[in-house]
Amino acid sequence: MQSAMKSVAVLGAVSAAVTAMATLPVAAQAQEKCYGVSLAGENGCAAGPGTTCAGSSTVDYQGNAWTLVPAGTCETMEVEGGRMGALEPLERDLPA
Repeated sequence: MQSAMKSVAVLGAVSAAVTAMATLPVAAQAQEKCYGVSLAGENGCAAGPGTTCAGSSTVDYQGNAWTLVPAGTCETMEVEGGRMGALEPLERDLPA
Protein backbone atom coordinates (compact mmCIF):
# COMPACT_ATOMS: atom_id res chain seq x y z
CA MET A 1 0.00 0.00 0.00
CA GLN A 2 2.87 2.34 0.77
CA SER A 3 4.30 1.76 -2.73
CA ALA A 4 0.95 2.70 -4.27
CA MET A 5 0.91 5.95 -2.27
CA LYS A 6 4.41 6.80 -3.51
CA SER A 7 3.35 6.11 -7.10
CA VAL A 8 0.33 8.37 -6.73
CA ALA A 9 2.51 11.11 -5.22
CA VAL A 10 5.07 10.87 -8.04
CA LEU A 11 2.34 10.84 -10.67
CA GLY A 12 0.77 13.92 -9.07
CA ALA A 13 4.09 15.76 -9.02
CA VAL A 14 4.77 14.96 -12.68
CA SER A 15 1.26 16.03 -13.67
CA ALA A 16 1.66 19.31 -11.79
CA ALA A 17 5.01 19.99 -13.47
CA VAL A 18 3.62 19.32 -16.95
CA THR A 19 0.60 21.53 -16.28
CA ALA A 20 2.81 24.33 -14.97
CA MET A 21 4.99 24.24 -18.10
CA ALA A 22 1.93 24.36 -20.36
CA THR A 23 0.49 27.37 -18.56
CA LEU A 24 3.62 29.49 -18.14
CA PRO A 25 2.95 33.14 -18.88
CA VAL A 26 4.36 34.45 -22.16
CA ALA A 27 6.98 36.44 -20.23
CA ALA A 28 8.49 33.20 -18.89
CA GLN A 29 8.70 31.52 -22.32
CA ALA A 30 11.62 31.99 -24.72
CA GLN A 31 11.44 35.44 -26.29
CA GLU A 32 13.44 37.59 -28.68
CA LYS A 33 13.77 41.29 -29.45
CA CYS A 34 11.78 42.25 -32.51
CA TYR A 35 12.39 45.62 -34.17
CA GLY A 36 9.79 47.62 -36.07
CA VAL A 37 6.64 46.06 -34.61
CA SER A 38 5.89 48.06 -31.46
CA LEU A 39 3.45 50.93 -31.28
CA ALA A 40 4.58 54.38 -30.15
CA GLY A 41 5.27 54.33 -26.43
CA GLU A 42 5.21 50.53 -26.16
CA ASN A 43 8.82 49.64 -26.96
CA GLY A 44 11.31 47.82 -24.73
CA CYS A 45 14.27 49.51 -23.04
CA ALA A 46 17.23 51.04 -24.93
CA ALA A 47 15.48 51.16 -28.27
CA GLY A 48 18.01 53.33 -30.09
CA PRO A 49 18.59 56.95 -31.08
CA GLY A 50 15.57 59.07 -30.31
CA THR A 51 14.52 56.89 -27.38
CA THR A 52 15.77 56.71 -23.81
CA CYS A 53 14.13 53.60 -22.38
CA ALA A 54 10.94 51.55 -22.28
CA GLY A 55 7.91 53.36 -23.61
CA SER A 56 9.87 56.21 -25.18
CA SER A 57 9.42 55.51 -28.90
CA THR A 58 7.42 58.21 -30.64
CA VAL A 59 6.48 56.56 -33.94
CA ASP A 60 4.37 53.45 -34.55
CA TYR A 61 6.56 50.62 -35.86
CA GLN A 62 9.72 52.68 -35.30
CA GLY A 63 12.56 50.75 -36.93
CA ASN A 64 15.05 51.10 -34.09
CA ALA A 65 12.51 50.32 -31.33
CA TRP A 66 12.03 46.75 -30.17
CA THR A 67 9.57 44.73 -28.15
CA LEU A 68 9.80 41.16 -26.87
CA VAL A 69 7.89 38.55 -28.87
CA PRO A 70 7.79 34.75 -28.66
CA ALA A 71 11.02 33.30 -30.07
CA GLY A 72 10.80 32.44 -33.76
CA THR A 73 7.89 34.76 -34.57
CA CYS A 74 9.55 38.12 -35.20
CA GLU A 75 10.44 37.83 -38.85
CA THR A 76 6.95 36.59 -39.73
CA MET A 77 5.15 39.48 -37.97
CA GLU A 78 3.53 41.83 -40.45
CA VAL A 79 2.50 45.37 -39.52
CA GLU A 80 0.58 48.07 -41.41
CA GLY A 81 1.75 48.68 -44.93
CA GLY A 82 3.12 45.18 -45.47
CA ARG A 83 6.20 45.84 -43.35
CA MET A 84 7.78 42.98 -41.40
CA GLY A 85 9.50 42.69 -38.04
CA ALA A 86 13.29 42.21 -37.90
CA LEU A 87 15.86 40.83 -35.47
CA GLU A 88 18.16 43.83 -36.08
CA PRO A 89 17.38 47.59 -35.96
CA LEU A 90 15.82 48.98 -39.13
CA GLU A 91 16.37 52.31 -40.86
CA ARG A 92 12.65 52.87 -41.48
CA ASP A 93 10.04 54.89 -39.61
CA LEU A 94 12.55 56.78 -37.49
CA PRO A 95 11.40 59.95 -35.70
CA ALA A 96 12.18 63.20 -37.52
